[in-house]
Amino acid sequence: MNSPDLWDSPEVQFCFALVNNSCPRNERPAPIAGAMYVVMISAIVMTMLGNMVVIISIAHFKQLHSPTNFLILSMATTDFLLSCVVMPFSMIRSIESCWYFGDLFCKVHSCCDIMLCTTSIFHLCFISVDRYYAVCDPLHYVTKITMPVIEAFLLTSWFIPIFFAFGLVFSELNIIGAEDFVASIDCTGLCVLIFNKLWGVLASCIAFFFPGTVMVGIYIHIFTVARKHAKQIGTHPKMKQDGLKSKMKATSKTESKATKTLSIVMGVFVLCWLPFFVLTIIDPFINFTTPEDLYNVFLWLGYFNSTFNPIIYGMFYPWFRKALRVIITGMIFRPDSSTLNLFPAHS
Repeated sequence: MNSPDLWDSPEVQFCFALVNNSCPRNERPAPIAGAMYVVMISAIVMTMLGNMVVIISIAHFKQLHSPTNFLILSMATTDFLLSCVVMPFSMIRSIESCWYFGDLFCKVHSCCDIMLCTTSIFHLCFISVDRYYAVCDPLHYVTKITMPVIEAFLLTSWFIPIFFAFGLVFSELNIIGAEDFVASIDCTGLCVLIFNKLWGVLASCIAFFFPGTVMVGIYIHIFTVARKHAKQIGTHPKMKQDGLKSKMKATSKTESKATKTLSIVMGVFVLCWLPFFVLTIIDPFINFTTPEDLYNVFLWLGYFNSTFNPIIYGMFYPWFRKALRVIITGMIFRPDSSTLNLFPAHS
């Protein structure tokens, strides 16, 4: 990266023109750089606004104060923080191939990146546990998924990723054995997170593969049980009287729809982040030869997951669309707005 020929070449642009050991700057054609800025800024703004609507809706409307929604609120907070703290700086780094914000903030930025991604998947994992009890054991749901249990879920979802991310990056365990490579690419204006072979595998498993596997297993079980319940409701002779059957069907349909929506959220998360974590594992074994642009494509595909979540809620949750209308029209500022009915009459 820092060969003598490169330094003597007048065509090469550097991140810091007056610094001896400055990294070379990636000079993209203006139309390509402009298009990249438009796409990334649009994603950042959509992520920020979409998740802000989710946060305001669940926090403000009393009808939305349920265990599942508190987990969704906390997950929307992680996506909102990603759009504020991580994505804008990653955008400049991805397009300019330079880091202008100092070494300490590079480490903090890397920590927040790992932490918020891990926090998201931990939330999704606990949401799947909540859905498991709602669908598979509905009679005991209220006693099993209590506010103290939700608080324990939230504390685990935040504090384990914080400890994991900041502990790993600041201890530099992730570069043990790869010091020669790190030294060979070191220059002023570089901010990359290098994982050795061990931590490439371990970090990906802790942040993605282990909780992801648990989550997929739970949802497969939930759908199996939900299908069985639907058949039992349809054929059970004692459910013919007093409208009990129709009431059970309505409840089952509501839980099934919520579970399907959240499983789509989970599926989108897996599809968005899987390429990045596969690359994180493979990269140390191919001597860190992954092209920078390919790495950025996979990283931003992961970031786009935080943009997609509010869109999925908008497509599948009528309460989200109604809450959005209330917020946009200013009805939210009325004194009685927190008690508005956000659910359709037939649900």
